[in-house]
Amino acid sequence: MKKILLVGDSIRIGYDKYVKAALEDVAEVYYPDTNCRFTVYLFRHLPDWKQNFCNNEDVDVIYWNAGLWDNLVMADGQCLLPIEIYEYYIERICKSIQILFPKAKMIFATSTAVIEATDPKLQKRQNENTMKYNAAAAKIVESYGGQVDDLFALTKDAPESYHSDPTHFYTPEGTELLSDHVVKTLEKALSIQGKKVDYKQLFTEAQNVIGE
Repeated sequence: MKKILLVGDSIRIGYDKYVKAALEDVAEVYYPDTNCRFTVYLFRHLPDWKQNFCNNEDVDVIYWNAGLWDNLVMADGQCLLPIEIYEYYIERICKSIQILFPKAKMIFATSTAVIEATDPKLQKRQNENTMKYNAAAAKIVESYGGQVDDLFALTKDAPESYHSDPTHFYTPEGTELLSDHVVKTLEKALSIQGKKVDYKQLFTEAQNVIGE
C-alpha cells in the first residue's frame, strides 16, 4: 500500500481527514495532529513527524505547504518573514525532504487565496503577497525536482460562501473543492484510484486550529 505524508498549515487541516477517507483502500495517509504553521516551524519538526507519524519509514509522496503564516502582514506593515528568509527556509525544507524521504515524490501546494479586509488596519493577508511568496517557493521546489500544485489558482475565484472566514474553507463546499482536488493530485502522482467520498456527509468543521 502506498504511503502519503500531508504537512501544512490550517488549510491542510481542512482537507486531511477527507483525503485519508477517500484513499483509505489504496494508501496510508499520515499527517501531524497539529497546525504546521510557518516554514521555520515546519523545518524544525519535519524529522519529528517522520518518526512519530510515519513510524520512521519513507513515504511515496510528501504533499506540503507553507506560506500563509510567513506572509502574514504584521503591525509594522511588513510580512512576518521577509521573502528572502522564506526562500532560504523553503530551500532547506526541500533539502531535508530529500534526506529524510529519499524515495518520495515531493509535491508543494501553493498558499490559497484569501478574502482581503476592506480596512487596511485590519488586513492581515494580501493576495498580492501570497502570489509573490508562492512564485518564489515554486521556483525553488521545481529546482529540486518537486511538483507544484496550484491551490491559489484553484481558490482565487471561489465564491465567498466557500469561505468559513477570510482565510479558511471550512464549509461543505470549500472542503469538497480542496479535498477533491488534492485527492485527484495524489491519485495521479501515484497511479492509484481512491473511492468516491460524500464530503457533505463526512463534513465537520475543523476544531482546535492553532492560530491561522
